[in-house]
Amino acid sequence: MRNILLIVALLVSTIIFSQELNCTVSVIAQQTGNDNNVVFKTLEKQLSEFINNTKWTEKSFGLQERINCSMVINVSSYENDSFNATLQISSSRPIYNSTYSSPIYNYNDRDFNFQYLEFQNLVYNPQQFESNLISVLTFHVYMILGIDADSFVLNGGDEYFAQAQTIANYSQQLNGQGWKLEDGLQSRFALIDNLLSPTFKEIRSTTYNYHMGGLDIMADNSKKGKIQIISTLNELQKIHSRRPNSYLLRVFFDAKSDEITDILSGGPSVNITDAIDILNRIAPMHSQKWRNIKF
Repeated sequence: MRNILLIVALLVSTIIFSQELNCTVSVIAQQTGNDNNVVFKTLEKQLSEFINNTKWTEKSFGLQERINCSMVINVSSYENDSFNATLQISSSRPIYNSTYSSPIYNYNDRDFNFQYLEFQNLVYNPQQFESNLISVLTFHVYMILGIDADSFVLNGGDEYFAQAQTIANYSQQLNGQGWKLEDGLQSRFALIDNLLSPTFKEIRSTTYNYHMGGLDIMADNSKKGKIQIISTLNELQKIHSRRPNSYLLRVFFDAKSDEITDILSGGPSVNITDAIDILNRIAPMHSQKWRNIKF
């Protein structure tokens, strides 16, 4: 009996105190011409353990609450301990009363150069720079956490976005690309700076209303949910009127364009003519998808 109680206690502890992420990490090195090098498999294994086993927040996540995400590192070249790569990050969110998971973050980080020695310790310090490898990965971990929290509670991701900004600030000491203002309008710096700016405040309220007021009610009232999703597009027009073709709108639609196309093409009949006009205006980079909407 004592052993059974101990096993139950361990299981409960595991369920209550699980880490936040269920992340699939892949390291692809075909472009290097030496993709069988064991260092890539070691890197993949170490990063997977680092991301999935680190406790990123003070909150308790049940096993079923872990955020599903993926990180694909595509190494283009390397020499000794220096690697040139890109990083594709994606995450999704479960939809209430359904088996569907909605994509909420889909980001291609093209400026991912880092140093790595096989089996080196991977250590994250919330207030101090350790390496560009750690900084880039943890920056996106907190972006995943923040956007996920925003989709459940209005502005619920504040503390996570604040930490992403802290990482961006202390990583500016490095010569690596993507951390500074001068690195352009599509950098990590621009992403977190814009996300926390009042100029783009509607992107966060839209994330909440789109999911909680739209997708999460579609199982019970698909027409109401569809109308709410269309309504959120009107909010995004406000950003476009202030900053046409803004980077944040591009990031939002990189995650949502396929889903929006499917929603507007199917389900109950509602007037979507104005919605398509809005989409062509604020997200012209996906105009081919908007043309494929059937109504």
